[in-house]
Amino acid sequence: METIQTSLFDEDNEREKPGEVFQPLADRMRPETLEEYVGQKQLVAQGNLLWRMIENDQITSMIFWGPPGVGKTTLARIIAKQTQSHFIDFSAVQSGIREIKEVMKKAEQNRMAKEKTIVFVDEIHRFNKAQQDAFLPYVEKGSIILIGATTENPSFEINSALLSRCRTFVLNSLDTQDLIQLIHTALDSPKGFGATTIEIEEEDIAAIAAFSNGDARFCLNTLEMVVYNSPSDVYGIHVSKDILKQCLQRRSLLYDKKGEEHYNIISALHKSVRNSDVDAAIYWLARMLEGGEDPLYVARRLVRMASEDIGMADSRALEICVAAYDAAHYLGMPECNVHLTHAVVYLCLAPKSNALETAYNAAKADALKTLNEPVPMQIRNAPTRLMEDLGYGKNYEYSHDFAYHMTDMQCLPDALKDRHYYTPGDQGSEIKVKRRLEQIKAIKDHYAQIRRKS
Repeated sequence: METIQTSLFDEDNEREKPGEVFQPLADRMRPETLEEYVGQKQLVAQGNLLWRMIENDQITSMIFWGPPGVGKTTLARIIAKQTQSHFIDFSAVQSGIREIKEVMKKAEQNRMAKEKTIVFVDEIHRFNKAQQDAFLPYVEKGSIILIGATTENPSFEINSALLSRCRTFVLNSLDTQDLIQLIHTALDSPKGFGATTIEIEEEDIAAIAAFSNGDARFCLNTLEMVVYNSPSDVYGIHVSKDILKQCLQRRSLLYDKKGEEHYNIISALHKSVRNSDVDAAIYWLARMLEGGEDPLYVARRLVRMASEDIGMADSRALEICVAAYDAAHYLGMPECNVHLTHAVVYLCLAPKSNALETAYNAAKADALKTLNEPVPMQIRNAPTRLMEDLGYGKNYEYSHDFAYHMTDMQCLPDALKDRHYYTPGDQGSEIKVKRRLEQIKAIKDHYAQIRRKS
């Protein structure tokens, strides 16, 4: 049985035959076999898992997770062709429950004829819960083999019920050598520019590959732009440095302010700061700001880092970050980029301590376990006569009436009276803080000793 490729939107998206109208290079060069497929060796190299599944015709429903232009759609088409399955290309952007039911009806007819149907859903994360759930019964009874493609983390964007019935494969960005190979293939192949003599230096090919940032489609589109805009004569097309420079203009950064990349990059910034890596922290800051992130979001995260990772080791860090937030609020982008860089560098260089976060988390755990513990009577307020008669505030010791402005009065509930939460580290100002805590303890021990003797 030959592979049948259909779409719910054939009348809108029917692919023209070569030679009839212009086809983009990326479309003409789409691989049709695993041997032609570039990249993803961890999956499709001979002997690896997905290769074995395809070769043994043991394909199950699966999710392809990876950035744009890494071959998710192409791989799904190759699987359908090699396993002689009907291939239905289904767009999550243009489809609803009604369209899903139409596809499932067609797939069920194929199943009754003992024929397999692969339903490929591009951008499956765009389906809502009800739409995703509509696939479940058909996946379970084998009416379809579902292959979903997503640029978003499936753990967050795909229903757990559907995800549990699919094997997830991670597709990586193509490396520069993969893209260089892709360009050479396009230059030599009859499907590409094989019929035309193109004069292009190897370093220019490498520049296009590096500029493409792991995206095969973007790489071929860029190559096509360079070739079609270069001067030509009877001997062929001559790619000039000037044309190349014009075509390799600044491209959009991969940064989705609401998607997984957002969390990946803020995590990279935070962990670079924590590790005192100035250069890495500045780079990730630039990635966020140049990708369009709200500078106030970044500033708020820096304020958090100032206490979470530095705290009492350098209390100036908090002041600097709050000032950077104010500057970002007053000025906005691009002027505030230098103020945020100021804060990031300060945080990187500051001594590190997580003692405040550790202290709070320990206290939080106790607080949740002891929500009903009463406040000690001596530190309760007594605004009424009745409360005073009940003992509120009795034996309260006003610290300023004592030497050193403190006493050994118990302020924790009885169940926690000996608990210690904050333990200063050995970095920066916390060395002084540690000495001060030792001094406070010595004074309180002295008062307790006097109290016992009396």
